[in-house]
Amino acid sequence: MTSCALSNVDPLTSNLHCHTQFCDGHDTMEAFVTQAISSGITTLGFTPHSPVPLQSPCNMPDCDVAAYFSEIGRLRQLYGHSITLLAGMEIDYLGSDWGPGSSYFDSLPLDYRIASVHFIPDFDGNPIDIDGRVTSFNKKMAAHFRNDIRYVVQTFFDRSMEMVEAGHFDILGHADKIARNASHFSPGIEDEPWFIERVRALLSATISKGIAVEINTKVLDDAGRTFPRERFFSLLLDSNARIFINSDSHVAANIDSGRSRAISMLAEAGLFSKKHVDEIKISKK
Repeated sequence: MTSCALSNVDPLTSNLHCHTQFCDGHDTMEAFVTQAISSGITTLGFTPHSPVPLQSPCNMPDCDVAAYFSEIGRLRQLYGHSITLLAGMEIDYLGSDWGPGSSYFDSLPLDYRIASVHFIPDFDGNPIDIDGRVTSFNKKMAAHFRNDIRYVVQTFFDRSMEMVEAGHFDILGHADKIARNASHFSPGIEDEPWFIERVRALLSATISKGIAVEINTKVLDDAGRTFPRERFFSLLLDSNARIFINSDSHVAANIDSGRSRAISMLAEAGLFSKKHVDEIKISKK
């Protein structure tokens, strides 16, 4: 699936992943818009965590969806002369019964869809959010997964592969983000050959389906890594993958966090020409 709204979006001057007051973000959509404009971003996409058929404090409730699209319209009228604003969602894949291909999302005026895995089933089939902070993740490992980190990681990638095969979305969100919590729980796990192969297989399947890959810079400044991490950039280059560089910010002030550094890393890997990157940097000054 390739949205027409993304066909002319420049990944160097766009940010298509952020979270505002409509889900677990901490600032208003308008605060994100004004900060994006001042940061030199030319296209900003909003991606509230989608409604899901379960209790989740991080996801937008269905009753707020109309207000979200209304606010997009209001902000386009106010700021459309300075920035392109796109209405997206980060859609949770919960299995064959709920995901970006569900008819619910076809009824919404979305410009594009990011799809991500945040929940995996425990041994009783109950969906558990494994994307939170390390301390919360460690507690859930004991309470829901018998401290079986191999099960958690393999199930995350199994679900991610199912999601890609099902399709109906434009961008794969933070492909290997499970690595962050898994590496705290089991240091060195993401350097093991089986883990690396799972990431490579997921990225290859995504690219073969014509789905773009997000370079997520959320923790790049703090933790020195992207999702997917830098070791997989050569695969993206060799496969001629389409990529977008997104900050996944939950605070307006961080809307451009890590993006300049990631762009330089991607240029060094050959995904962008140095001339193009330098032109963008000059235009932002």
